Amino acid sequence: MSKNIASDIDIVPRNEEESWAYTKTVKNHFFHPQNFVTDASKMKGYDGLGMVGSPACGDMMKVWIKVKEDKIKEMKWQTFGCGSAIAATSILSVMATENGGMELNEALYIKPQDITTRLGGLPIRKFHCSVLGDKALRSAINNYFHKTKQEDRMIKEQTRIIDREAKVTDHDIEEAVLEGAQTLEEIQKKTKVGIGNPQIIPEVEQLLRFYTEKYFG
Repeated sequence: MSKNIASDIDIVPRNEEESWAYTKTVKNHFFHPQNFVTDASKMKGYDGLGMVGSPACGDMMKVWIKVKEDKIKEMKWQTFGCGSAIAATSILSVMATENGGMELNEALYIKPQDITTRLGGLPIRKFHCSVLGDKALRSAINNYFHKTKQEDRMIKEQTRIIDREAKVTDHDIEEAVLEGAQTLEEIQKKTKVGIGNPQIIPEVEQLLRFYTEKYFG
């Protein structure tokens, strides 16, 4: 076996139709993450702080930014996510600060696809890991806007309740798709949506098609 495990070993796919191979860029940013914070208590003098997720459900991310002349000059981050989340946020921190810093108005609209493209791709079932980073960055930018009395520039993450009985939102369905759900049955297994309220099934199926097309083409 090669001594260079980091560059030679990939996760073996469960079947021939689903690739779990990670690109060299993903591996590099996982084993050598850029702008990673090991001790959050030492973060001082930042202009914006964002956080998404929860340690209770396994994925949580914090982002700190410094802003000058409406550009992101520094982006630091910390996550309790998986290797893909680490790599995705590492490359995002590079994207946000390279070439003198990204304009805030541009950074607000970074999409998960932009991040995975810079990584050279991610396994389909790991796409959801790239979503945490862009939302955490938006949260940090919104925090900066709030602190600098620019509330009119803030972008709020919108959610809509789809199943009031199961307390499932459109965001929950989006997350299920990003985690690999491809059928109504798989969506229901993850969220319980529509099981006690079958009248909403057509709307759930419509959202399934929408998010599948949005993220996977």
